[in-house]
Amino acid sequence: MLQALIPSRQTTEKLASTGDAARAHSNRPFAMKPRRRRSRRGAAVTEFAVVAPVFFLMVVGFLEFGRALMVQQVLINASRVGARQAITTSATTSNVEDIVEDYTAGVAVPGVVIAVSPDPAGANPGDTITVTTSVAFSDVSWMAAPWFLGDTTLTASSQMRKEGFE
Repeated sequence: MLQALIPSRQTTEKLASTGDAARAHSNRPFAMKPRRRRSRRGAAVTEFAVVAPVFFLMVVGFLEFGRALMVQQVLINASRVGARQAITTSATTSNVEDIVEDYTAGVAVPGVVIAVSPDPAGANPGDTITVTTSVAFSDVSWMAAPWFLGDTTLTASSQMRKEGFE
């Protein structure tokens, strides 16, 4: 079977006499003329130069937006923890601020601004107490100078009713 694919000496001489020299000197029965490959020197460098800036901008954007989402979730949880503290019967504004600061410092989000309204010590049972936490994204970004969210302030708020009896 392999012999059928390799041209014999007679077949080679016959092809050579007809002028088909490319097929006559080939081991393949239907050999094509070799194609000349175009030069691709520098193609990879050019493609990288076009794609790299877009890729790096995407990576930086993913980092910034990921950090913003993480900090936003921390602020939501911190305001909820503060609201839970604020609705207790013995709560004061300073107790709530301490709890929220401890929570945010424990997850590496410093510099949070805390607002408690109304003052838990003066609130009546059943009153709604709101704890709001906020921080400038530029203060908590992992980038030295945030590119996309530099002027953004992240804010979260939680509301709960004061405990107790009248």
